[in-house]
Amino acid sequence: MEAAAGAGLAEAANGGIESSAADPSTSGTASRLSVHRIAGGGKAADIILWKRGRVTIGVIFGATMAWWLFEKSGLSFLTVCSDVLLILIVVQFIRIKVAGLLNKQPRPLPELVLSEEMVSNAAASFRVKVNNMLMIAHDITLGKDFRLFFQVVLLLWLLSVIGNFCSSITLAYFGTIALVTIPALYSKNQEQVDRYAGMVHRNISRHYKIVDENVMSRLPRSFIRDKED
Repeated sequence: MEAAAGAGLAEAANGGIESSAADPSTSGTASRLSVHRIAGGGKAADIILWKRGRVTIGVIFGATMAWWLFEKSGLSFLTVCSDVLLILIVVQFIRIKVAGLLNKQPRPLPELVLSEEMVSNAAASFRVKVNNMLMIAHDITLGKDFRLFFQVVLLLWLLSVIGNFCSSITLAYFGTIALVTIPALYSKNQEQVDRYAGMVHRNISRHYKIVDENVMSRLPRSFIRDKED
């Protein structure tokens, strides 16, 4: 009996070691899937995470050319869009006329039609996001969440400072480049990033708690009572 129990304990220990050794790979796969899911899934997530490298490079190249065109040429957005549409329409018109003169059938163009279901889904999603933003703004204005209030104030202040040094076109370009680089880097180094981010978050939370306690202790009792109500 003792030998059988010892053998059972040994098998259980070996099983635990094997399961613990297999967990990292499983957790790594789960983390990669979670990043893909957070990115929205589908083709958009594949482009952001460089699973379609050529398309991602095309996005970066197109964003760079658009930034150079708007920022360096000094042309307005309306002028560039009008010129691009004018060139596309003229080229398509000439191509069809040349194909008719050569007795060739021109390649048909795909029909661009927005279905009612697509419009309804986009409107519903937009409505939910707007309502969430309005709820957050309502909580901020009523002072229900001091942490969120300070985060919004800090974000708006940073955007104001950044706006003094670069234009909106440059900011949009940097945002596009960050969108196709940061998620991919985070997906490859998620464990290290999460570990350091956790340390930073704990330090910030500790300092915020100290500031919150010091500030709240100096507020009038009537203000605190109203906040609790």
